[in-house]
Amino acid sequence: MSTSFGTWNLETVGGHPCDVYEPRQPSPHGFVVIYLHGVHLARMAENATYTREFERHGLRVCAPHTGRSWWADKNLPEFDPHVSPQRHVPDRVMAWIAERWQSRPPQVALLGTSMGGQGALRLAFLHPRVFPIVAALAPAIDHQIRYDDHDADELRAMYPDAESVRQDTATLHVHPLNWPRNTFFACDPADHRWLPSSERLHMKMAALGIMHECDLETSAGGHGWAYYNHMAPRAVGFVAQRLEQERRRVV
Repeated sequence: MSTSFGTWNLETVGGHPCDVYEPRQPSPHGFVVIYLHGVHLARMAENATYTREFERHGLRVCAPHTGRSWWADKNLPEFDPHVSPQRHVPDRVMAWIAERWQSRPPQVALLGTSMGGQGALRLAFLHPRVFPIVAALAPAIDHQIRYDDHDADELRAMYPDAESVRQDTATLHVHPLNWPRNTFFACDPADHRWLPSSERLHMKMAALGIMHECDLETSAGGHGWAYYNHMAPRAVGFVAQRLEQERRRVV
């Protein structure tokens, strides 16, 4: 997708397709966003609302394609028999970003929607030093509730039962002593299926004293792109502000 802003190109990253955005005026500090897509595989490269926000902040973007993988640590033949989607991002995608743009933590942030929102949170909780900045919109955190859905064959192929899915959710990967310094997640209160798991994550993080921001009050269409687009300035703005904050942080 070519716009009056920068340019999206489909490239091969770590042996798999990835949409890559180059703004007209990239941040001089090498800031990059990795976007994790949802279960319906909508491409950020086709979204003018987010492209405008990325351009506004000079953010380069990598948006890897992994199919209906739930960004899990499972080797899926239809994706890659040798590396899981969960490993693909911190290993292959991050290596490509370092080679292409010389950007390394903490110059890289995670952003995800729905399936990708829970994937972004999970990756940040598992690798908080690699991904100290994460923003998730309508994260499908407790995705074990989808296990018996008629269109959830991908979950049944990866996990033997719903409890196995629950044990692998982002909430259960929160570590009380090792967590990303910059976490934001949001869910529309009208998103009745996925709101409860965001509420549970918020309560757990608050109980553990883990710093985070969340918005569980703004309503803009329930679960879907109407909501994601409405929240784009907030989510991308959070990422941009925290990238700059991390840059200025005294170690």
